[in-house]
Amino acid sequence: MGLLAAGALALSPAVTARAVASGSASGSASAASATAAAGAGYWHTSGREILDANNQPVRIAGVNWFGFETNNYVVHGLWSRDYKSMMDQMKSLGYNTIRLPYSDDIFKPGTAPNSINFYQMNADLQGLTSLQVMDKIVNYAGSIGLRVILDRHRPDSSGQSALWYTSSVPESTWISDLTALATRYQGNTAVVGIDLHNEPHDPACWGCGDTTIDWRLAAQRAGNAVLGVNPHLLIFVEGVQTFNGSSYWWGGNLQGAGTYPVQLSVPNQLVYSAHDYATSVASQTWFSDPTFPANMPGIWGKNWGYLFDSNTAPVWVGEFGTTLASATDQTWLRALVQYLRPTAANGADSYQWTFWSWNPDSGDTGGILEGDWQTVDTVKDGYLASIKAPGFTGGSGGGTDTTPPSTPANLAVTATTATSATLSWTASTDNVAVTGYNIYRGSTLAGTTATTAFTDTGLTPSTAYTYTVKAFDATGNQSTASTPATATTQSTTSNTGCTAAYSVTNAWNNGFTATVTVTNTGTAATHTWKVTWTWPGSQQITNTWNAIESRTGQTETFTAQSFNAAIPAGGTASYGFQASFSGANPAPTPVCTAG
Repeated sequence: MGLLAAGALALSPAVTARAVASGSASGSASAASATAAAGAGYWHTSGREILDANNQPVRIAGVNWFGFETNNYVVHGLWSRDYKSMMDQMKSLGYNTIRLPYSDDIFKPGTAPNSINFYQMNADLQGLTSLQVMDKIVNYAGSIGLRVILDRHRPDSSGQSALWYTSSVPESTWISDLTALATRYQGNTAVVGIDLHNEPHDPACWGCGDTTIDWRLAAQRAGNAVLGVNPHLLIFVEGVQTFNGSSYWWGGNLQGAGTYPVQLSVPNQLVYSAHDYATSVASQTWFSDPTFPANMPGIWGKNWGYLFDSNTAPVWVGEFGTTLASATDQTWLRALVQYLRPTAANGADSYQWTFWSWNPDSGDTGGILEGDWQTVDTVKDGYLASIKAPGFTGGSGGGTDTTPPSTPANLAVTATTATSATLSWTASTDNVAVTGYNIYRGSTLAGTTATTAFTDTGLTPSTAYTYTVKAFDATGNQSTASTPATATTQSTTSNTGCTAAYSVTNAWNNGFTATVTVTNTGTAATHTWKVTWTWPGSQQITNTWNAIESRTGQTETFTAQSFNAAIPAGGTASYGFQASFSGANPAPTPVCTAG
């Protein structure tokens, strides 16, 4: 969980895993459970809204369930409850999403979860690694209509870090572990996205340009790496502590995002995230302001709300919480819930949120559950009632659908260059629907696509690559691999050259058409070609066919289309255009180059 603005007393998260005596279930609050109407497939953004695969708006209204980031290496409470019963209870209370913190320790060989009760509960977790337990949680979440956001909370289990890297966990490890998770849950739409790093704070900056401390630039590097594995995941980017001398909660200051936005390689996958807390975490000046709580909307708006108000991007309050021990905290939570726009009034056109925390063992806030890990704190849960949202349809990972799609057929190589190979195949079928395709180069996942064509780039010239394709559905079922296809990239040492012949084919008052014939004079087929010239007169092209035309001043450039780029040795290709002129119409001198 989060800490602090500048000048606030430094605190520790105080989340100690402790054995809690098992108590009887209270049955307590029942859910604000509405019929799910949205949530299918992977999600994307449009302005300040998050949309599902069918472009239906969705709203994240969930809880943080921590523990994988601690030295238990697994969610807390499994010493008292079965993981499925806890997730069923989350759903029954009207929460639809779990933010799942972890540390990079869970990727280390030999790391094993501990403090799990396997007697008459959690039996299917016995003998599993931390990542395998995470698989179980993700899959069960998908099967009951919950979604999961993975949160890189700490570099290791010892504590939070100001920056995304430490001396023992470099940036390269951070990114490789993020992409490992994106690969692990490829095709499993229960995982809707990844929170790249929890609560960056001083000396982390936003927009300063120093790559060692500029969190915005680091988030772009990591976000693009994740999207390179799965371009359908949401990328959640938290704020920092201080921007231009103005400080706020750790991870809660997004003042710089308006001037210096995060720019990802895949559009419409960015969600900004803020953290916000009450006095049970730390006292802040705004709580003692005589205008409190009327001052709070302005403070929230300055730090993160303006991104929502301006329709820039969705804003997810990934953490907020309190013990509710003080009147100030009670007033703060009521004001924040109102600011987050009650669902009844605004539906999915609202802020996204996950409350800190589900666990009762967060020392600064407590949780939705009481210390027996069974009983619901109905007062705390009641504060959130007006902003809860329906569960989700289109469940994935571990759902009741266990039928995989059919195997993709007719995999073929349709084009190659020196550094790329383009593939196509026949669409698979599924008892529900095919969501997409994973393309493998040997045993390496080269990429994913929702269509039946894919171009693999960054290859080595004159090299053979073997590809297979697997289809997957919304539940995460994956087909068997297609029949392999081999692509050999072209050589960069081919002897290619060309000439271009220009001729006017028709002329009239102030107008004419012309044809240009490109001849390959080399000893190997061209990969592409280009013709340039400088007009000696006042000619202006009005229409072109069989080439791509561009003009700068008097200089014309024509490049090949995809269908006529490859000209065999000694062969020709032609293109034409229509143009106007005034005065004389002298012929230009074309220059041809080929590769």
